[in-house]
Amino acid sequence: MTSSPEKSKNSSNPNTDPGLLGKPDCPLCGGSGYLRQDLPVGHPDFGKITICDCRRPSVTEQIRNRLFSFSRLDELKELTFETFQPRGRTGLAERHANSLEWSFNHARQYAQDLRGWFLMQGSYGCGKTHLAAAIANYSVQMGVPTLFLTVPDLLDSLRFAYDHTDTSFEERFDQIRSADLLVLDDFGTQNTTAWAQEKLFQIINFRYINKLPLVVTTNMTIEDIDPRIRSRLQDPELVSILKINAPDYRRPITEIKQSELSTLDLLADKKFTNFSLRQHEDLKPDEIKSLEHALKEAKTFADNPHGWLVLTGPYGSGKTHLGAAIANYCAENGEPPMVVLVPDLLDHLRATYNPNSGVSYDRRFEDFRVASLLVLDDLGSQSSTPWAKEKLYQLLNYRYNSNLPTVITVAVEMLKDVDERILTRLRDERISNIVTITAPAFVGSKKKNPRSRRV
Repeated sequence: MTSSPEKSKNSSNPNTDPGLLGKPDCPLCGGSGYLRQDLPVGHPDFGKITICDCRRPSVTEQIRNRLFSFSRLDELKELTFETFQPRGRTGLAERHANSLEWSFNHARQYAQDLRGWFLMQGSYGCGKTHLAAAIANYSVQMGVPTLFLTVPDLLDSLRFAYDHTDTSFEERFDQIRSADLLVLDDFGTQNTTAWAQEKLFQIINFRYINKLPLVVTTNMTIEDIDPRIRSRLQDPELVSILKINAPDYRRPITEIKQSELSTLDLLADKKFTNFSLRQHEDLKPDEIKSLEHALKEAKTFADNPHGWLVLTGPYGSGKTHLGAAIANYCAENGEPPMVVLVPDLLDHLRATYNPNSGVSYDRRFEDFRVASLLVLDDLGSQSSTPWAKEKLYQLLNYRYNSNLPTVITVAVEMLKDVDERILTRLRDERISNIVTITAPAFVGSKKKNPRSRRV
């Protein structure tokens, strides 16, 4: 087994600590202090960075502590690969556990290789920061000078340097953009001023041109990122994009399933088994066929929730029953569904503006936006104010871009009132399956009057 030396870093790099370099005449590392083992592709240690024997005695605890301090990782020392639960907490749905395990394995592989960029996308609390910190902590242990910063902290650090007598802005800026490994956590939460956008672009563009390792975490979709930065984050030759599909691990699983926002409890009796095909009614053959088709499509979606299912038809034709049946079926199989009437959803968002609200607007909006399964009932029945239209568009556009499982019911009478931007997404056959029920409103069986009697 042979090893290939890593090229020594430029001595002008302000992040290079002389105490971390190897011996200049070392035949293995060439003085860089670390190397990669020359192993066949597929080997567990392929591409893994290791400390060269020539510098192991010099990597003291004091040097490690200095690196941790420089990396802003002091408070995140416990966030390592060893403390991460690869399949999440007990009770997590299978597909979420699989997504976490996939993400964990890819993050660990990147930490051992540090080639290119690593972009992690996902909702609040899904584990992005833990994995990013684990990559940084592993790298520091390997002696790689690392900076871990939330994007707002990065910008604050630059602003502070304008008035700081010990460190000039230019020095601080160069420290950040030239770090051997830079981890930017919570990208998208920063103040989007022109100055902030320009500084971020300059940092990212510098690392792009010089092919320096970069880890980014964000809960934004690619489409919502500044176009100049987006183009670099979408370079397939440099960037690995990882989407983590898992709920907030900090919230109890029972809280997510029985959310106070969802009306599923009120619809617990709506199952596939009691959906009526209305043989007792005088329906036309094509109307009965539309009910049978809608039931079949709803069952298919429930067995494997992906993309969008849009149920249309007259009021009272069975759309809500099928939407609730999908949610109940998924709940019984470990998926945490969210079922909400569209006007109620908007009321929940408005309630967060109250000073006495115990939850922020962002947190509440996120509950709906990233729900593993969202059933939106009665689209089009909401007030058509500009605010309502914009919130619904933002919600559905996020789920559209993220391809999150979504069921939407909309009365044919209300289609004319649906925002055209939303309609274009509902009609996109790549993600959306529109199922139309042509049967009229459900009449139900006629009950006998208990006071009547035969004569």
